[in-house]
Amino acid sequence: MRDGHIHTPFCPHGSPDPLEQYVERAIVLGYTDISFTEHAPLPERFVDPTPDRDSAMERRQLERYLAAVADVKARYRNDITIRVGLEVDFIPGWEEETVRLLDEVGPLLDESILSVHFLAHKGQYVCIDYSADMFADIVRLFGSVEHVHRTYYETVRQSIRTDMGRYKPKRIGHLTLVRKFWRRFPCPDPMTDLVLAILDDIEQFGYEIDYNGAGAAKPLCLEPYPPNHLITEARRRGIPIVYGSDAHRAADLHQGRDVMDHEALSIDNRQASS
Repeated sequence: MRDGHIHTPFCPHGSPDPLEQYVERAIVLGYTDISFTEHAPLPERFVDPTPDRDSAMERRQLERYLAAVADVKARYRNDITIRVGLEVDFIPGWEEETVRLLDEVGPLLDESILSVHFLAHKGQYVCIDYSADMFADIVRLFGSVEHVHRTYYETVRQSIRTDMGRYKPKRIGHLTLVRKFWRRFPCPDPMTDLVLAILDDIEQFGYEIDYNGAGAAKPLCLEPYPPNHLITEARRRGIPIVYGSDAHRAADLHQGRDVMDHEALSIDNRQASS
């Protein structure tokens, strides 16, 4: 069993649970392959729009993070496969800074995830998954829920199509994160054609999908990112699918799996063992 998306005590909005606690719980749950994918430092001059500016670890922590994960990887090598990774933000307008970070740290990583958390609107950046109240503010700023969703999916598509160099992440993170609060802010337009076009792009570029269980645990979402019907579409296209708990504390490991596409999860397991 594989979990390709796990956070760490280096996450400023996560928990202080030590790396060893994640590893030992993963072993108890039967996992044989896990990836620590902490939020990569944001570009130096980018202003984090969240209230506490705690979306990612600070640049000065990066070296210590990589060393810490490499250490547990070595210490538990006979018990479980541990991969050193990062979750990298695609931020429109900040591509060059992100490429410089990837060029620097890419050789030290086993894998990475490319995610969209921030949207740009008339020179202002917003974080779409911070809270339902902040999402309400974003809807007012953009003018409608539909505009927020369309901008998110267009930004995800831009992230897939942008040349970010040799070390660009090959897995697209939580593809439908914009639906985190959909039960309070339903979107009348499912934007099926746009989402299917994203899957076509992922297939064309040979990327993977982060099949993320965190959404299933969020009370205003209660579905994985992406939901199962889109995973079915991804399977039809032969897109690699990697389960990710997106755990920000050790107790979150394995979340969502009971409501996810079991065939897709078995595909993930076969890929991990091949």
